[in-house]
Order: sequence, then structure tokens, then C-alpha cells
Amino acid sequence: MESSNQTVSVTEFILLGLSAHPKLEKMFFVLILLMYLVILLGNGVLILVTVSVSHLHTPMYFFLGNLSFLDICYTTSSVPLILDSFLTPRKTIPFSACAMQMFLSFAMGATECVLLGMMAFDRYVAICNPLRYPVVMSKAAYVPMAASSWAAGSAASMVQTSLAMKLPFCGNNIINHFTCEILAILKLACADISINVISMGVTNVIFLGAPVLFIFVSYIFILTTILRIPSAEGRKKAFSTCSAHLAVVVIFYGTILFMYGKPKSKDPLGADKQDVSDKLTSLFYGVVTPMLNPIIYSLRNKDVKAAVRNLVAQKCFTQ
Repeated sequence: MESSNQTVSVTEFILLGLSAHPKLEKMFFVLILLMYLVILLGNGVLILVTVSVSHLHTPMYFFLGNLSFLDICYTTSSVPLILDSFLTPRKTIPFSACAMQMFLSFAMGATECVLLGMMAFDRYVAICNPLRYPVVMSKAAYVPMAASSWAAGSAASMVQTSLAMKLPFCGNNIINHFTCEILAILKLACADISINVISMGVTNVIFLGAPVLFIFVSYIFILTTILRIPSAEGRKKAFSTCSAHLAVVVIFYGTILFMYGKPKSKDPLGADKQDVSDKLTSLFYGVVTPMLNPIIYSLRNKDVKAAVRNLVAQKCFTQ
């Protein structure tokens, strides 16, 4: 009873971020702001191109437009909060806002995992079964595929956020992170989090393990088919259609598996101990990866580059 009477209900969280390194905060504010602007510009241009250019109304570019929109949503759910934390002496966030930010970031990350798997299937059909491609990847198929990616990611995030926010927080409200990252939140709970850990493990298998395995198997078939093409020019052309997606997959999953692949639940709970490596890795995953996606697709895709040039030329001509 005595410990129950001393329990404090947490109404807000304090984001520790890089508060112990004020000089780094100023440098990272400028750097992340520039990256965020590049993300908005690059992904915004890709969305505009895939929507406005008629010959890009194909499954591959439909998925690419979804990926760009997703990257904008993901970074917008966290980057403004990070930028504000670099400028504000007391970096606080209300409990409800923390829950919303956690939901959005987790949902976008889970959705991207599934969406990249869908894009791998699109490339598999295009290269391994080109004659059946118009039938298999019809609009009646690829639109529900993308919608199911969003639905699955949102559902998984709702489950994880609800489980985390139902935990009791007994006074310790200092999050050793830039944002309301779910694993950092779980460390603050003053209750058994075994259900949360098990649930996170199952979610990781579904949204990380399964898509990675699916993508890996798809690219085995893709590479096998490409190697059977007799001409070198034909092999190069076939591989160029999936090289951008493969590069994005390597960067995205490589970073996220490094972040979540190690046993976080056994980490020390000291609030004052800052794991700078994990924070910067998280920052890389949350900012650099969405910034690289449009750059990779623009540099590796002749159709996108040509469409961008045409839009710019039309804009200049109308002016």
C-alpha cells in the first residue's frame, strides 16, 4: 500500500536527446533541417511525377509513389519534434502526443517493411513472368496490395502502442532518445513488460523476418532469370529495373535490423547513461534513409529522370 500511495502518474515525458552535448545540438539542427527539406523536395517531386506523367501509371511507380508519401509521413512524425528538441531547453512532450508520435512512426516503419516486399514481388513478376505481368499486376491487384500494406502497418502499430501506453509509469519520465521510440518507452515502465517484449518479437518476425525472407527468395529467382538472358545488354537492362529497389532494401533493412536485432530488453536502465551509438543509428534510419530513396530512384531510373526534365521544361516554358 505504501508503494502504491507513492506512485506518480506521468502526464508528460522529457526527451533527453543530445542535451549533454549542446554544441552538437546546434550542428545537428542545421544538418537535420537540410536533410528534412531534401526529403520533402525529393519525395514530393517523385509523387508529382508518378501522378502527373501518364506513362508512369504502372504498378512499379504506383508503389514508388506510395513509398515516397510514406517517407514524408514518417519523417514528419518525428523530425519536427527532433528539431524542436534541439532548440528547447526543457524538451518535454505530453503523454498523448508521445503516444500519437509513437503510433505514427511505428506504423510508417511497419508499412514500409511490407511495401518493400510488395515491390519485390512486382519486380519478380516483371522479370520472371513478363508475359503474365499485365494480368498478375493489374490495377485490381496492385491497389489492394498497397492498401493492405498500410492497413497491416497501422494495425501492428495500434497493438504495440496500446500495449505500451497501458503500462504504469511511476515517476521516471526521462526518455533517453530523440523521440518517443517504443523501446525507450518500455524501459520506463514500472511493471512486467514480458508481454510487450513477446509481442514486439512476434511483430519483428512478421514485419522484418517475413519480408526479408520473401525479398531474398524473390531476388534468387530474379537473378537466376537474369543470368539466363543470353546477351549482356539484356542482362544489364533487366537488372537495372530492380537495382534501385535492391539498393533501398539493403539500406532500409540493414539499418533497421542493426537497430532492433540485438536484445534491447537486457540493456542497462540508467536514465543518465546515453547510448549515443543507438541514437545516431536511429537518426540515420529516420532521416538519411528517406532522403536517399528518391535520390537512388532518380539516379538509377531513366524514366524518372526524363519525366522530371520534361516537367521542369514545361514549367519553364509556361513561365
